[in-house]
Amino acid sequence: MFLCYDHHMTSEAQNFYPNLSSCIIQAKGINPTGGINTTRGINPTGRCGQTGGGSQTRRTNQIGRSKQTKEFQNGQISEKGRGATSNETSRFERLKHAPVQDGWLREDDKPALRTIVAEENAKHIITKNSSPDIPFDRSVNAYRGCEHGCIYCFARPSHAFLGLSPGLDFESRLFAKPNAAALLEQEISKKNYQPKPIAMGTNTDPYQPLERERRITRSMLKVLLKHEHPVTILTKSRLVVRDLDLIAVMAEKGLVTVGLSITTLDRKLARLMEPRASTPQRRLDAVKLLSDAGVPTNVMFAPLIPALNDHEMEAVLSAAAHAGAREAAYLLLRLPREVAGLFEQWLEAHYPNRKKRVLNRLAALRGGKLNDPRFKHRMQGKGFEADLMRQRFKNLCRRLHLNEDIPALDIAQFKKPVLAGGQYDLLAGLGELAG
Repeated sequence: MFLCYDHHMTSEAQNFYPNLSSCIIQAKGINPTGGINTTRGINPTGRCGQTGGGSQTRRTNQIGRSKQTKEFQNGQISEKGRGATSNETSRFERLKHAPVQDGWLREDDKPALRTIVAEENAKHIITKNSSPDIPFDRSVNAYRGCEHGCIYCFARPSHAFLGLSPGLDFESRLFAKPNAAALLEQEISKKNYQPKPIAMGTNTDPYQPLERERRITRSMLKVLLKHEHPVTILTKSRLVVRDLDLIAVMAEKGLVTVGLSITTLDRKLARLMEPRASTPQRRLDAVKLLSDAGVPTNVMFAPLIPALNDHEMEAVLSAAAHAGAREAAYLLLRLPREVAGLFEQWLEAHYPNRKKRVLNRLAALRGGKLNDPRFKHRMQGKGFEADLMRQRFKNLCRRLHLNEDIPALDIAQFKKPVLAGGQYDLLAGLGELAG
């Protein structure tokens, strides 16, 4: 049974009560199959108007998945191939809804959770930041939400701004930005634009499964290569190798570095934490292929989770160095906003015997809290154990010859785009004649 404390029903409840939910969804202008009734101007959140950022949702499609098994215990939903075990209402909603199993409904009759993709007509694509904790000041994201479904993902709370849940919605209700490449070229063509490396993969993975068919990340790489703009890429997917034809050329010009995030070498743990990301071995294969092609490659051992994967630091970095990685970094697990509750539910579902130990050790590294959002504290923690981890990592990198003499990306080659029909087009033409 689903107790709904709002005037609309959850997607889970709709699956159990198709007739009733169909009436409700049609009243709100939404197609019961998951598509959007564009004539009524309704977005996938069930609200009229626009999505976050003022971007209008245009259409959706569904990506079918194989039949999945589910379990329902203590208010948690176990979806095979999904990371989160719940889909609680976002923090901005006035009313909440939650599932309750009263023994009358059979969970195995519920259809598999499908991934719904909506197109977002974004207004801008480059996001600036001034954080002292990260080595870049700008980034681009081709997608909102991520089908990899990593339970620890710090970007999950951003889905709440769309009126969606940071839980299962984050990994099953995605937004693609088909105009990303055009926006990127437009924004780097501005007169006052100063080039610095653009980071890809900072909020959601640029090579998540959706990229295989959408190819938005590839289209942005083409723009950056065309204008010789430096870029850094971070991913958990071997799909990055697909774009080696572009990346290798950029590497020859000193315009790109590629990072693979490898959290564990344990396939079972990886499957539970990062259910739709590439397996650890396939990520190591990507490191090997990229480094053999002359691409500067690095590895992120992130997040480091005490009492769960922290003992694998040596194994992961050694395997990455053997595959050809030249740089390495690690980050302590962060649990901002809803991620804390989701991660605790995940531990209870998959590692109940370790839950207390994991959370206690994490709190000890965070000054008694599960999360410390302060700059210069949130990434690696503090205290005796945090100091030992830093020293352990430093010694390991020295032994493996990681992080030695890494050249900076070249911004001097950047060629500002000349957009047809603009004033800059005329000035550029005069400059070429004078040259």
